[in-house]
Amino acid sequence: MGNSDLFAQEKAGINPKRLVDHKIAVVGVAPIINKDVGIHHLTTRQLIAVFTGKIRNWRQVGGRNLAITLINRTQGSGTRMTFEKYGLRDRQSAVAQEQDSSGTVRQIVSSTPGAVSYVSFGYINKTVQPVSIDGVAPTENNVKSNRWKIWSYEHIYTNGQPTGLTKKFLDYLQNDHIQKTLFNKLGYISVKDMQYQRTWRGKLSKGSGVA
Repeated sequence: MGNSDLFAQEKAGINPKRLVDHKIAVVGVAPIINKDVGIHHLTTRQLIAVFTGKIRNWRQVGGRNLAITLINRTQGSGTRMTFEKYGLRDRQSAVAQEQDSSGTVRQIVSSTPGAVSYVSFGYINKTVQPVSIDGVAPTENNVKSNRWKIWSYEHIYTNGQPTGLTKKFLDYLQNDHIQKTLFNKLGYISVKDMQYQRTWRGKLSKGSGVA
């Protein structure tokens, strides 16, 4: 079994033809900023301008007179790829400090005036300010309905159809008790609660994301 928060087709050098995708959960990703900035809402256009370096001070979007400090996840990070694909609409974030840990990102944003980054929902707490985009808040319900579009699946890939203990383990992860309790406690969303499925190309169809 191989864990991924990206579709296999999104990674160069991988032949997905023999892989079987088991969508185990969904994770929402949201921009976060230092609480002293005074910003709670941005438009998509403003978000892209902030992360591509076209806007360099928060007062340009209604915040305090503070220089913007970008914090990125490392290149190849699933969180970063999800944010850039669905939040920045396939734009790349400007070159900036990179961190491998979501916990470290949150700590830097909370303690650095003007800092901005992005984390999965499970890492958002009262030390940072999550940002609504185009009037839509980063909530689980908005992910389920695809009103909040910055989300991805948590995949487990197997080489062919699983059998034996591998199949039993995957069935265990997909049962209602685990989907509705453990995953929710960890900040994930049950695939069974999703009102839409998404393909690796970003296309949507109505229905649960269970594979």
